Amino acid sequence: MKVKAVLKSLLFAYALTGIFLLFLAFLLFKFDLGEAPVTAGIIAVYVISCLLGGFLAGKLVRKDKYLWGILVGLCYFLLLISVSFAVQGKWDMSLSHALTTFCMCLGGGALGGMLS
Repeated sequence: MKVKAVLKSLLFAYALTGIFLLFLAFLLFKFDLGEAPVTAGIIAVYVISCLLGGFLAGKLVRKDKYLWGILVGLCYFLLLISVSFAVQGKWDMSLSHALTTFCMCLGGGALGGMLS
């Protein structure tokens, strides 16, 4: 039951990521945004997706909600890194960037779990 809840929450978080990134691409196309707003938008997408995924996991499990939110954030990060590595064929991220992304995903998931 709990694994199913995490998988549902993770799928939900990635569906939201796809929707938000499509919206961000539309904004980039329509308004010719610079690098800084796009980077901020990507960071917001990571955090909001993990937050809502953690929120859903907390609602589904109903016990130790923040831990399940953290697990969703961790799985989100691991899948994000795995897909990035598979597409590029090499590690193309600095350690500080990876650590920051890791903390944002875990923090978003934990906060979502706590708010559920």
